[in-house]
Amino acid sequence: MTARQPLPYDAFVELAAADPAVVGLVLKGSRAHDGMATRHSDHDLYVVLADDATTGLTRFAGHRTPELDLVVVSLTEFRAAGMPGFERYALARARVVLDRLDGGIARILADKARLDADEAFQSSGGWLDAYANSLYRSVKNHRDGQALAARLDAADSIRSLLELLFALDRRPCPYNKYLEWELARYPLPGWDTDVLLRAVDRVSATGCASLQRRLFALVEAAAREAGHGEVLDAWGGDLDLMRPQ
Repeated sequence: MTARQPLPYDAFVELAAADPAVVGLVLKGSRAHDGMATRHSDHDLYVVLADDATTGLTRFAGHRTPELDLVVVSLTEFRAAGMPGFERYALARARVVLDRLDGGIARILADKARLDADEAFQSSGGWLDAYANSLYRSVKNHRDGQALAARLDAADSIRSLLELLFALDRRPCPYNKYLEWELARYPLPGWDTDVLLRAVDRVSATGCASLQRRLFALVEAAAREAGHGEVLDAWGGDLDLMRPQ
């Protein structure tokens, strides 16, 4: 069997589980999100090897087919994956297939799913400033009759807004594909999921200035409660344009 031959997911799991060098198998992506897999979904699998282990499974590093994508890493590399980085959310909601560390693999995933207090505070402060920047540009462009620019800046603001709200809850922000899935199962404290999703949808589609301002009022209150008043106050009089008129 070589990495170039078609390799079914179940067959590879059986092969890997029989190798003592493998300390963990972790499934991420649609197959790890209940109800999200389709007939097009592949299996994205992390193969975690004991540090300094010797195994023939390294020949599968980079294996990629319509059914199976493999990432072969050492335990040390797995601990660092997504910390920080784009991969963090995928691992935060990943599913443990094999854990030979008496729950150690599961604990590593749990650590990725929860930002520590300092990280969350620094991250949310940065995303708050980015959100305010795009929002300000959007409502200013709306005021000046620049409709396309206003919509584009409004759409830009939504990514920063979502990153901010999840950071305030000390969670990595989901990819767009999983936003509704995530909020349906793990709502953001203090936010009505349906109301938030409708606002995100409408702002992204229309750039509605009045809705952006009403949304900002809620965000400002939450951000100040979280200790980010200094970030907001740095905007000075420009805050007046962002707030409800």
